[in-house]
Amino acid sequence: MERPLEEHRLDITLPDTVISTELLTAGDGPPVVFLHGIADSAQTWQWVMRNLTPRYRLIAPSFPGFGQSDKPAVAYSPELFTRFTLVLLDALGLERACLVGNSLGGLVALRLALSEPARVSALALIGSAGLGRAVSLSMRLLSLPGMRNMAVRWFGTPLGAQLWVSQLEALLIAGSSPSGWRERMHRMARTPGFLEAVAATTASGINLRGQREVLLGQLSKLTVPTLILWGERDRIVPVRHARAAVERLVQGRLEILPDCGHLPQVEKPDQVADLLGDFLDKVDRS
Repeated sequence: MERPLEEHRLDITLPDTVISTELLTAGDGPPVVFLHGIADSAQTWQWVMRNLTPRYRLIAPSFPGFGQSDKPAVAYSPELFTRFTLVLLDALGLERACLVGNSLGGLVALRLALSEPARVSALALIGSAGLGRAVSLSMRLLSLPGMRNMAVRWFGTPLGAQLWVSQLEALLIAGSSPSGWRERMHRMARTPGFLEAVAATTASGINLRGQREVLLGQLSKLTVPTLILWGERDRIVPVRHARAAVERLVQGRLEILPDCGHLPQVEKPDQVADLLGDFLDKVDRS
């Protein structure tokens, strides 16, 4: 049975601005916070959240610049999103939570677990950034100033937004996207400030050589249970990052989904929900 989701707004105070933040929530119990990737929003988790066991309090924010959250003129970066997530935990009264992150959200979750280990009870990293330098050519090209400026102008037009969605689907999805996914991505592309946030975030974390921040060597410092979940046909970050990461974890578990791309939570939400539910149940019993 699918669980109902609630949509909320919450003001998050950062040093230079207050972010009116989009939140999806469901359930009650031990908290689980879901963090999305670049060019995405809290809504990417809706299918998993509806199907996850009801014994947990599920919370999915849209980062500043993304989804229906505010899009201020700030320096978008992993540092900003890490700070935002820490303040979000405080604002929600959560001393400790399990963090589930996809792509950029995985990097943010990992940074927080390494810098504030007392705040993180467990980690689930899904197609995560930060586990190796390799990243798709399209992301590396988008980090160039000229390409960024051109992309923001072109993809913000009605025709460009349609092409943006088609290119995203080809890059992110190995099979087919669920109903409503293309429409949501198109609406975001047409939202003022969104593409600028995507471009700035990409440039802060990627250059022509690949990912700027690689935390693979620090994984042995993690003492919390960690699930590495990856799509075997991920075209953004290669599945070899997952295999290299799990070898360095004290409490690591690896799950690779066949016929799946960079967004397992979108392509295979039932499987992701089952795997997360099993992982969370084992964490609770330990």
